[in-house]
Amino acid sequence: MKFIRTGSAGSTRIALLSGAAALAFAIPSAAFAQDADEEFAEEEFDSNVIVVTATKREQTLQETPISVSVTSGETLENAQIRDVLDLQSVTPSLRVSQLQTASASTFIIRGFGNGDNNFGIEPSVGVFVDGVFRSRSAGALSDLPNVQRIEVLNGPQSTLFGKNASAGVISVVTREPQFTFGGSVEASYGNFNAIVLKGDVTGPISDNIAFSIDGSYNQRDGFGEIVNLDEDINDRNRWSARGQLLIEPTPDLRIRAIADYSKIDEVCCTVGNLVNGPTGAGILAVGGQLPTDFFSREVFLNFVPENEVDNYGGSVQVDWETGPLSVTSITSYRELQNYFLTDIDFTSADIATETREQDVETFTQELRIASDFDGPINFLLGGFYFDEKIDQVSGVQNGSQIRNFFEILAGEDPVAVLTGQPTLFNGLEAAFGFPQESIFNTPLLTSEEFGMDNTAWSVFGTVDFEPADGLVFTAGFNYTDDKKDFALSQTSFDPLAQVNFVDAFIAGAIGSADPAVIGAFAQANPALFGQIATLATTPCSITAPPPACNELLALQAFQFQPPFLDIPNSVEDGKTRDDKFTYLLRAAYQVSNEVNVYASYATGFKASSVNLSRDSRPLNSDFVAGPFGSTILAPSSPILSAGLAVPNLASGSRFAGPEEAEVYEVGLKAQWPGFGFNMAVFDQSIDGFQSFAFTGTGFALRNAGKQSVRGFEIDTNVQPTDGLILTFAATHLDPLFDSFPGSVLGDLTGERPAGIPAWAIATSATYTHEFASGDALVTRIDYNHESATDINNGLPTFNTALGNTQIFRREVNLLNASITFKMNSGLEFGVWGRNLTDDEFITTVFDSVAQSGSVSGYPNAPRTYGGVVRFKF
Repeated sequence: MKFIRTGSAGSTRIALLSGAAALAFAIPSAAFAQDADEEFAEEEFDSNVIVVTATKREQTLQETPISVSVTSGETLENAQIRDVLDLQSVTPSLRVSQLQTASASTFIIRGFGNGDNNFGIEPSVGVFVDGVFRSRSAGALSDLPNVQRIEVLNGPQSTLFGKNASAGVISVVTREPQFTFGGSVEASYGNFNAIVLKGDVTGPISDNIAFSIDGSYNQRDGFGEIVNLDEDINDRNRWSARGQLLIEPTPDLRIRAIADYSKIDEVCCTVGNLVNGPTGAGILAVGGQLPTDFFSREVFLNFVPENEVDNYGGSVQVDWETGPLSVTSITSYRELQNYFLTDIDFTSADIATETREQDVETFTQELRIASDFDGPINFLLGGFYFDEKIDQVSGVQNGSQIRNFFEILAGEDPVAVLTGQPTLFNGLEAAFGFPQESIFNTPLLTSEEFGMDNTAWSVFGTVDFEPADGLVFTAGFNYTDDKKDFALSQTSFDPLAQVNFVDAFIAGAIGSADPAVIGAFAQANPALFGQIATLATTPCSITAPPPACNELLALQAFQFQPPFLDIPNSVEDGKTRDDKFTYLLRAAYQVSNEVNVYASYATGFKASSVNLSRDSRPLNSDFVAGPFGSTILAPSSPILSAGLAVPNLASGSRFAGPEEAEVYEVGLKAQWPGFGFNMAVFDQSIDGFQSFAFTGTGFALRNAGKQSVRGFEIDTNVQPTDGLILTFAATHLDPLFDSFPGSVLGDLTGERPAGIPAWAIATSATYTHEFASGDALVTRIDYNHESATDINNGLPTFNTALGNTQIFRREVNLLNASITFKMNSGLEFGVWGRNLTDDEFITTVFDSVAQSGSVSGYPNAPRTYGGVVRFKF
């Protein structure tokens, strides 16, 4: 049993399927040909195979017994796919969405994935670039540099990709330096004044040292406009540079060193109003403006948002072959610095802003040994070490109009509020002894410092046994140990949030706020204390008018940033400790030279995620608040007994426990001259899926009991005539919340998880007309469809108030095309267009921040088009 394996000093040892040489092409959907480095590409075309590393061995795509989609570098060029956000248009199992900043995106495979708006929450889809794990999506969003291919591995991949691969893997493989001088330059110009410049050069330094340098520059006007400021939003302003060395001191030893730097400095993102609720009148009353036409992409803000991302690092990969054994070591160090300043109310009123500065330092080391024996048994054994440090300094700043806005929402006369007459807040300040004009008038609403240290290590391996020609049984394992130590400290400055209205009522009735005095009073006068407690917890209404109620309870909605209980403390140690053994069992059989089948069972794992945000709250096993957040009426708990409870403390989550995945999968991969067909049928589930939902004023992190999905993926390609290639790929998903009783929307058990289309389709036609001169005209058209689906299972504020009706939906229909004339001299020029029909859809929605009853959302990118000139030498 032999595997394809790149050799040394430019030589390659390949063991192919016996019928591979007769294949006209061997690519599903997005991948057809690879214009990789000259030598490697020439070998691929000669052999008519695509080589992938999904199993951490180099194998042909047809041999690889897992569901994997491959997009070649040539497809990326022809389709003008510039970053991972565009990749989903050719990979139906993948969804990528951008959130409130240029650095926050979500990767989803087969309906599983997590948001990246919180750096303590690790993604369920692992992103690897040249074998190096990128732990946060902000470190994987730069323009795709000099890419050879992108592999999307569907389903749990924890056996070989032990860190955060419980839903799947995106593996980006770039071109390595060549010993033949060459390179390319590219310039593209499109609407919205889009300018993209790319270049790369490679060649020998000596007989056994080669280099390559590549870089890109991407600038574009915004898709949207901040009308009141006459500024663009959703623009592009990013660049990257990378240098590589390939050293081959002996025929059996290869060293590849990579150093890269990328910079993003953009204004993001366009947020429009889908529902203007009753709070909109308060925005208008203080002089603010709201967007009214969602797809006009015209917004109103009181300043221009900022988002800067610096992402840099280096890696060294060493490959050593000694007889039938090969040893690979990949060492990397990376830093990610993310800063943003954003208008979180998304109106031109000066309500509130948020700043966030995040720094991530990551060191990884992978070491593996693989065999390539002629006998029936081969193995791969490896280890992985991960060490990461995250620091965050953030805060929410009160705007100059936030006090007036909230007073109007509280029912005050707008004229009285805006003319400085005594108002409700002035009365509260006098009653509680606060300085006048202090409620919602401090410079900062909150100030936070968060940090987390994460160390993890894993041991993994596979054994392949081939008892008969073409029949291979595989067993694999992974043991992962993950440790996180985290600390969160926050100061909440608003004086109103420092008071619990139930406790204040009780203290006022008894005449003392001393817990000992209140306790003694309750013990001596249980009946009277019960009456006081009843009044303190009764909101005023028609049936319970004052004084038989607590009038202050109506103002509790304005206490959304109460005092914070720092962690670690004497009850909570700020640690998570997880370990898990996962495994893989698989049987693969080569039915004929053209047909391969496989069946597998695999488990996956992702360690606990930490809620590094101002919404972190103690678990309900450590603290349970009394009615309306009362501490006096709270039941006994460790935090209460330790004297740590702060006013308005609530239970929630500090972290979400591990995810444990499993998948049953059967697949078929068939390839004949002129026709190929791949199919995978699967039943996949994740126990403890880490759900992360925005509630309108904060984020809730918790574990779903169990989420599952059944479905299938098909991938076909047809070459009906010379030069014409047709591809069709489809994914069908039938997801279910098997158990999710504790969601922010209530019990979702038995419901279909939203945001997961039943059908996703990617199809394309590429025609290459070759002229006698050797020139070629390449025409490509592709179409991406997602069937109509609910965007989410409901919004905690808006939809809950409507009995969870009026759910927003999305359907995607994207048509893209390109025409490129490729001259024999290396000069290429063409035109391209994406979303040619200007399809409009909502990417996601959320309860408008501090605007109950309103709904905001993000529109998709509009039609883009342009021309490109490229020269390869």
